[in-house]
Amino acid sequence: MTGSSVRGGVTVFEPPIDHRATIPAIATYDAMYRESVANPEAFWREQARAFHWYVEPTQILDWSPPHAKWFEDGTTNLSVNCVDRHVTAGHGNRAALIWEGEPGEVRTLTYGQLLTEVERAANALVTLGVSRGDRVGIYLGMVPEAAVAMLACARIGAVHTVIFGGFASDALADRLNDASAKVVVTQDGAYRRTAIVPLKDNVDKALERCPSVQHVLVVRRTLQPIAMRAGRDREWKDALASAKPRCAPAELPAEHPLFILYTSGTTGKPKGVLHTTGGYMVGTSVTAKHVFDLRPEDVYFCTADVGWITGHSYVVYGPLANGATVLMYEGAPNTPNEGRIWDLVERHRVTILYTAPTAIRAFVRWGDQHPAARDLGSLRLLGSVGEPINPEAWLWYRRVIGHDRCPIVDTWWQTETGAIMISPLPYATPTKPGSCSKPMFGVVPRIVREDGTTADANESGLLVIDQPWPSMLRTVWGDDARYRETYFGRFEGVYFTGDGARCDEDGYFWVVGRVDDVLNVAGHRLGTAEIESALVSHRDVAEAAAVGRPDDLKGTAVVVFVTLKGGVEPTDALRVALLDHVAAEIGKFARPDAIRFAPALPKTRSGKIVRRLLKDIAAGRAISGDVTTLEDASILEALAKDD
Repeated sequence: MTGSSVRGGVTVFEPPIDHRATIPAIATYDAMYRESVANPEAFWREQARAFHWYVEPTQILDWSPPHAKWFEDGTTNLSVNCVDRHVTAGHGNRAALIWEGEPGEVRTLTYGQLLTEVERAANALVTLGVSRGDRVGIYLGMVPEAAVAMLACARIGAVHTVIFGGFASDALADRLNDASAKVVVTQDGAYRRTAIVPLKDNVDKALERCPSVQHVLVVRRTLQPIAMRAGRDREWKDALASAKPRCAPAELPAEHPLFILYTSGTTGKPKGVLHTTGGYMVGTSVTAKHVFDLRPEDVYFCTADVGWITGHSYVVYGPLANGATVLMYEGAPNTPNEGRIWDLVERHRVTILYTAPTAIRAFVRWGDQHPAARDLGSLRLLGSVGEPINPEAWLWYRRVIGHDRCPIVDTWWQTETGAIMISPLPYATPTKPGSCSKPMFGVVPRIVREDGTTADANESGLLVIDQPWPSMLRTVWGDDARYRETYFGRFEGVYFTGDGARCDEDGYFWVVGRVDDVLNVAGHRLGTAEIESALVSHRDVAEAAAVGRPDDLKGTAVVVFVTLKGGVEPTDALRVALLDHVAAEIGKFARPDAIRFAPALPKTRSGKIVRRLLKDIAAGRAISGDVTTLEDASILEALAKDD
């Protein structure tokens, strides 16, 4: 158990002492951080030496705002750095991927076996005509073949675009067309809460309007009947069986495109964020090593889907580049019951758990009895990713899951940043519940006012990044003007994150969420995360989502959708009590205009609350936009009926 103290009204938890840690003390971090921002080229040159390069880079950074090139004259291959070099070092028998399917089957791939699969998959793609620079769409569930396909693309210099398996055919087609994909890797179906998601059927519908796609590789998972078009479709197993067993990796320039990942945009058209090979490799690997303090004996479990950036950086590339053992889980966290995640931790002796605040709040709602019934003693480190975590959920995570002995790394980063940007280091940084703490090496964040001037300590403002970092996005695929306008158009030469935040007197950053989620109510700027956190601190509330609706008097009125804990009934008296609770926690100015009780909130299958839909409901508008990514679309109808 680690000690704690109260400073400025905030509880500060001291990190556990562990001399084996990659960074065992805050003084070590401070010295490394100062060096990384004062002499970034020297710092990153030294970090890059840990990797395999065919030609070691001498040109570390070329920064012509808004474009950066890292390690430009170096050549490497990320597949080699994630797999081959561990086999060469004698670790071929170490487990690389431990996979558990939703029905319960378990499959393990050692680094040696993973290399065999990757080489055959790479040759299968080459046989289908894929060459360096061609785009390959990957539309799979959480199966080992997803990682194999990604690494196979990286091996031959193809550019992959992983498309989340929850997208329907229209959204899938839009992304395949934007990338001009040549091949698609999919599967017959994926298990989700015992039902089958018809991935191959979705691909067939999408390809009716995707002229660039020439071939489809199909992984057999659920074995339901599917249509196979002669000359276009081929089973993954057959393609690998007939492929040559060895595939020489391509020697690729550091700035060679690695992947395109689509993320939402304000225009409604998804942005294809482009990441390149060398800088992304170094950035994700270094952050994975230090933030998770990865060790050879660890079993590392990140619950993110491979279709999102967390799945790219911290399920596949970052951990494997460090030679870690990664647990992948196919299904839902509450199938067959609400203790499934803790069953996984107990069964596979997980040491590191990295999950989302939304999931943590769901665990809270489901009850302490589920983790209490399992042996979680193998855990040594907990992580949070995806959105700001409210202090109450943080404290529950520490107490109930970590038994007050596991450090928590609350990480802030984005699809665009590629790697973790702000985070505690588990055995060095004192932590404050709700704060993502201090910046990672080479990252220079700053809080600015609307006019670009630097905000004072504890003054809320906009979060920007002053210096380039290796894993940053290079552009928006096919639309560099959009890249310039979105990320560097607001403040010249400075990356605008789109998030609101503050930095306290200790240099700790507190991110409140997207600027779109900062409401201007009668002249007050209210972070929705702050309102939600206040509500979740109430003993009866499991989850809350605050949105704004137009108001003639205030400009914006605050509406909060609240999910109650099991056994708590929604009443008018409770609604009033919750309104008063927010007023007491934040101030009368923050009292919501309305609280609407909800049996559940609309979420994607990755667990993110889709607030744009709640905004439509709160404003009484017809629901607009794509709802195909929702875990349960029927929730919308129930919410729309509630007054």
